[in-house]
Amino acid sequence: MTRVLITGFAPFGGESVNPSWQAASLVAADPPAGLTVTAIELPCVFGKSIDALRDAIRASAPDLVLCLGLAGGRPGVTVERVAVNVDDARIPDNAGNQPIDEPVVPGGPAAYFSALPVKACVAALREAGVPAAVSNTAGTFVCNHVAYGLGHLIATRFPGVRGGFVHVPWAPEQVTDGTAAALEPASVARGLRALLVTAADIPAGQDLKVTEGATH
Repeated sequence: MTRVLITGFAPFGGESVNPSWQAASLVAADPPAGLTVTAIELPCVFGKSIDALRDAIRASAPDLVLCLGLAGGRPGVTVERVAVNVDDARIPDNAGNQPIDEPVVPGGPAAYFSALPVKACVAALREAGVPAAVSNTAGTFVCNHVAYGLGHLIATRFPGVRGGFVHVPWAPEQVTDGTAAALEPASVARGLRALLVTAADIPAGQDLKVTEGATH
């Protein structure tokens, strides 16, 4: 059995729900065959979110870690390729912190690439009927903070773990005027199950050789 740790965030920015945690909970409640899945909710707080992630990795000893966050306005599930070593918060986190141009890890490398097969993960999501794409920016808020923190934890403390970050769209209940894209958390969870099976099956360092780049 492949051990999986999946994380989502607590609601932030005045929202009452966070579909990243909704989807993570659904995957853990009904995991794919061959996988055991533990879900934890991370605080949407700089610093504390990485501490909670580190403690969860220690406690669950996963083979794979999949961290989820909300990217409201994106039309589908996006698998992040890279996380950068900068916190630059347009809004405060849930503890009122609003770092500007500060490193996630002082002295750390400029960026970490995902340790998941990002293109194969996108293909798995699409095959499950979920709109998906590769993303080359995780922003500079707590999502990127955790994505970079995960990369640093893997590089420095948990070298046997593979993991990466995925953004999910708004849930329908969050889009009241019908002008933005939304996906039911159950649909997101269906795609994430396929993603996890694919990530578990593909050896480290391998991926599909297909075009998923962007011109801007």
